Amino acid sequence: MPGAISRQELIRKFRALGYSGPFSGKRHQFMQMDRQKIRIPNPHSGQGIGMGLLTEILRQAGVEKSVWEKL
Repeated sequence: MPGAISRQELIRKFRALGYSGPFSGKRHQFMQMDRQKIRIPNPHSGQGIGMGLLTEILRQAGVEKSVWEKL
């Protein structure tokens, strides 16, 4: 698993998993599949989404790392 990924790559992979969005939320955008919602980190110039945050997002979404790496 890479150390950091871009926000666009995160969105692309969640779309491949069947999520739709991103949609506007109160503080963060989110993506949704059925009743499952995941928050998408706000964009920051030049910074990717770090390993720790990515791991937490995948845990909340119930996505195995092995599945994520194959996308």
